[in-house]
Amino acid sequence: MRGGLTKTLAVLSAAGLLAVSACGNSDNNSSSGGSSSGTKDVTVFTWWADGGEKAGLDGLVSVFGQDCKDYKFVNSAVAGGAGSNAKQVLANDLQAGKPPSTFQAHAGAELKDYINAGQVDDVSGLYKDFGLDKAFPQNLLDNLTVDGKIYSIPANIHRANMVWVNPAVLKKANIDASKAPANVDAWIADLNKLKAAGVKAPLAISKGFAQEMLVEAVLLGELGPDKFKGLWDGKTDWSGADVTSALNKYKTLLGFTNADREAIDWPDALGYVNKGQAGYTLMGDWVAAQQLADKVPDSAYTYWPAPGTGDSFQFLADSFTLPTNGVDPDGAKCWLKVVGSAEGQKAFNTKKGSIPARSDANPADYPKYQQSAMADWKKDTIVPSCAHGAACTLGQNNDILSAMSQFSGSQDVAKLQQQLGQAMKTS
Repeated sequence: MRGGLTKTLAVLSAAGLLAVSACGNSDNNSSSGGSSSGTKDVTVFTWWADGGEKAGLDGLVSVFGQDCKDYKFVNSAVAGGAGSNAKQVLANDLQAGKPPSTFQAHAGAELKDYINAGQVDDVSGLYKDFGLDKAFPQNLLDNLTVDGKIYSIPANIHRANMVWVNPAVLKKANIDASKAPANVDAWIADLNKLKAAGVKAPLAISKGFAQEMLVEAVLLGELGPDKFKGLWDGKTDWSGADVTSALNKYKTLLGFTNADREAIDWPDALGYVNKGQAGYTLMGDWVAAQQLADKVPDSAYTYWPAPGTGDSFQFLADSFTLPTNGVDPDGAKCWLKVVGSAEGQKAFNTKKGSIPARSDANPADYPKYQQSAMADWKKDTIVPSCAHGAACTLGQNNDILSAMSQFSGSQDVAKLQQQLGQAMKTS
């Protein structure tokens, strides 16, 4: 997920997702399988072109080759731009009425733009056919449901609300790195201690979605999971005093961050922590895979959920759709079955660094961090991330990112609060 989370929402607005034919794949299926052209090719569109993401895709392809021998996998990955190039190509293809067999998207509300444009089919029936209604936890099913229907099958789960910590830096201020501060106020107190101990920028952060992730973590920690979820479904008032208080604390946190936050990306912020130039960075748990790849020893860092969010698992998920009028819908359904299967999720996630969405996976098959995440996934309250598509649409997130960028310079809490609320009403 890592790089794919750097959204280029400006180029993929809801206006760019134009509807194709209203007929669904369900109308095109026949018992003989295949599309009207007779092809057995299954064109899978992703932005997984290299690194751990490509390795994970290769794992899925291996299982697909075993379980779906009547079909041929066709890799339609688009590299570059951290997923933005792929999304633009996909938007153009969908607009032209040339959808792939299946395409990668972020599970949840982000799919609403495709749904409203009539570009993806309801796959709720496949959940029952494949047993996913039993294999996936109910909280996840609830978060995947849009107006009573589900439109994608997740291949994995990532956790957004994670802080990555350098114990050696915290030791300078006699702070116990093994324990998360109880709440945001306690975290601010520790940041003050680090600054007093000579750490210039105790909290490393980067541009764009990283700042949105931090403000989400503060809102989640301050409001709690129910009211946090209410921000995205309209049940919590964005203009409330509790939201104002949380945003003021976010402003305080920004005062402890690096001056170049608008010029760097998340690996650079992580680098500041690894080099001992910062004590903390908040970023999704794709960091664990990055640390393994960079051979950073376990003893050099630790991690915990963002202060005040220890009982919440803020999720995001890569998922696959059944496009309306996609090429070879029966082959696409076989791909979706593999994506949701125990074998497919193991083959994918052991290489990708994420955890399976299924509740029946064996933790012993996974590295240390993933084992802890799998335990939390089963017991914690699952909440969505707007920054990564689970809680809001592409258009809404585009407006939120714009507001976050403006706030990074202006520090105007009242304006930020108004813009966030407006984004959820009008986008």
